[in-house]
Amino acid sequence: MTFDQWRRGAGTALSFTTFGLGGVIIGVVIAPALLILVRAPETRQRWMRRLIQLAFRAFIGLMRVLGVLRYEMRNIELLQRPGLLIIANHPSLIDVIFLVAYTRHADCIVNGALAHNPFTRGPIKAAGYITNTNPETVLAAAKQSMTRGNSLILFPEGTRTAPGGLVHCRRGGANIALRTGTSITPVLILCEPVTLTKGEPWYHIPEKQIHIKLKVMEDLRVEQDKQKPPRQQAVELTRWLNDYFNKELEQFRHERDTKPVAGNKAHDYRHSGA
Repeated sequence: MTFDQWRRGAGTALSFTTFGLGGVIIGVVIAPALLILVRAPETRQRWMRRLIQLAFRAFIGLMRVLGVLRYEMRNIELLQRPGLLIIANHPSLIDVIFLVAYTRHADCIVNGALAHNPFTRGPIKAAGYITNTNPETVLAAAKQSMTRGNSLILFPEGTRTAPGGLVHCRRGGANIALRTGTSITPVLILCEPVTLTKGEPWYHIPEKQIHIKLKVMEDLRVEQDKQKPPRQQAVELTRWLNDYFNKELEQFRHERDTKPVAGNKAHDYRHSGA
């Protein structure tokens, strides 16, 4: 390892140690205090989500100051609108931190295992985030959350994107969009060099500084087709989303003009009024 890798490795260790301690403090100290002091559950969740948002922004700032990463965000102000269904690719462990940090009233669908992790279960429970244990429960909770003005963050692949691989969405995001009648707000995320992928430990320090690039795209309007069964609509929308993300990520990766290219499903979907 080079000296720069050792330096960034030390910064990474400090950052994640701080993150873990913060999760424990929120779960063990702050969440119980709010439970006693704030009786209204919805108000308590809003306060907790705001606290988590500020903590995530501080975490991002710490990683930047320590030289662990740098980042650029485009159209991030679009995430300040209420009641969004935000669908993003998931190249790294830390991309969710960016989305929660910069989305107004962010709600999340999280892996059920995180609700049992000692560092994350306290904040997840106190913030009222949705766990993905039961699909029908998820749909109902998602609709209720967005009706209240929260913005729902969803990674439709269900896991982190394989390095160098294509985006393969599951039908969950499409089902939520179709059943709630909510437009999709796509977010493109690049992480270069690739790091913190599925199964990769935090102490595998890349040769170069991490560069996160995030771009919020224009909304995709979703309408139900009464002539088709719900499952078929979800399958077709999922295919559109796969094509959309893979085409747009390719353009974003090479910093080309991100106007849609005619003749692909991503173009057809955005301009067909579907």
